[in-house]
Amino acid sequence: MAAHSHHAHDEHNVGEIPPAQTKGIWKVFFILCAITAVEFAFAFMMDAGMLRNSIFIVLTIVKAFYIVAEFMHLKHETKSLIWTIMIPLVLLVWLIIALISEGAYYGDSVFNYFK
Repeated sequence: MAAHSHHAHDEHNVGEIPPAQTKGIWKVFFILCAITAVEFAFAFMMDAGMLRNSIFIVLTIVKAFYIVAEFMHLKHETKSLIWTIMIPLVLLVWLIIALISEGAYYGDSVFNYFK
């Protein structure tokens, strides 16, 4: 049977998170908390409307990008893979914005028709 030697550089236990990773996780946590705090500030300081909804959508997308980049390690991938994900996502966001604005127009026209 092979004998396993214990080296001096094996200082951390199994399952223990090295300090460098913990520092990065706390950094991500505080950045996401800051973005969420900005969202709460807009929620309580602005009246409901299209501008506030647009700000929420943009901040949510920023948080989603940051989460994907950090926890799914997308920022370390090749640029072509990043663009393969980003271009359809931008088109999807454009579609959602277009559908919301057209839906608001349609709702107003139907509501005004029955006045």
